[in-house]
Amino acid sequence: MDLKKEALKYHAKHNGKIGTAVLTPIKTKEDLTLAYTPGVAEVSRVLAENPEAAYEYSIKAHTVGVITDGSAVLGLGNIGPLGALPVMEGKCAIFKSFADIDAFPICLTTQDPEEIIKAVRQIYPVFGGINLEDIAAPKCFDIENALQDLGIPVMHDDQHGTAVVALAGLINAAKVAGKEMSNLKVVISGAGAAGNAIAKLLNGLVGDIIIVDSKGIISKDRKDLDKYKQELLEFINRENKSGNTKDALKGADVLIGVSAPNILTAEDIKLMNEKSIIFAMANPVPEIMPEEAKKGGAYIVGTGRSDFPNQLNNSLAFPGIFKGALESRAKKITKEMKLAAAYALANLVKDPTPDKIIPGPFDEGVVEAVSQSVKSAI
Repeated sequence: MDLKKEALKYHAKHNGKIGTAVLTPIKTKEDLTLAYTPGVAEVSRVLAENPEAAYEYSIKAHTVGVITDGSAVLGLGNIGPLGALPVMEGKCAIFKSFADIDAFPICLTTQDPEEIIKAVRQIYPVFGGINLEDIAAPKCFDIENALQDLGIPVMHDDQHGTAVVALAGLINAAKVAGKEMSNLKVVISGAGAAGNAIAKLLNGLVGDIIIVDSKGIISKDRKDLDKYKQELLEFINRENKSGNTKDALKGADVLIGVSAPNILTAEDIKLMNEKSIIFAMANPVPEIMPEEAKKGGAYIVGTGRSDFPNQLNNSLAFPGIFKGALESRAKKITKEMKLAAAYALANLVKDPTPDKIIPGPFDEGVVEAVSQSVKSAI
């Protein structure tokens, strides 16, 4: 298949992937009276007096704003708001297709964190939730943290959706490999949005975590760490190892890659313990291809791609997480909700194998299982 040709054809068919639908058809004069003036004024008065009524009488109950500045789009980098638009549309299409959530892409022309925060604060009343997307680290941390007081769930999916899926896969991978989660030595390649969130979600569940950024192992000896990497040192790299990726991999059980394409070889994987677990999640080209990882002795390999076994993709997590949060009118997405979502995903695979540690996005019951687990964790 000529991917470029077919993708352009697919997107040109309807000038994009999403549109709007009228849930209450306007076919008569009476319909118009109720949908618009004068009847709508009665509903407006109710919402003005009681903001919570918006969940009953407006789209707020089932609508998510998907917001980006286009600064860190997939594997494409900083391509700006229009470059990001097809990706945000795709995100919205997944919300609707899998969770029946109405989502709308909002691609901002500013990449200033304070301006992004201000913009979200100005538009949030329309939405029941905010999905931040493809915003570069470290500003994505500041933006997400600053918006936690809106009274609706705000989640940067590149962080937390990725972390939930990685944990879900790791739960079953450890089981298949015969390794105890609490003893796992985990190396995370990449200290951006996803790497940071994965480390925090794994904290307390695994033996130790070493994170490698573009300059090497994050350790207490480094003098070039931003505040977010310094915070990670409170619980990672307990032996304060220094060096490069090869040094980190010696004696490791797990490698989780959320960094860059083709940075690892079979020789690197040979440095790890037996029955090593490799999650090479860089998209569209992983840190190491599955065949190469297997040559190095990898027992279980997952990637972000659909053309290999064990696709570790955010689409398994975010529709159900937001569905559960919206239906329960949660004010925030908590760590307990994310942990519950990860275990729900893992439990959907009744008999995991090296080639099946995670459900597929089209497997029956994924969104419902995640949403119910999220609601139970509130």
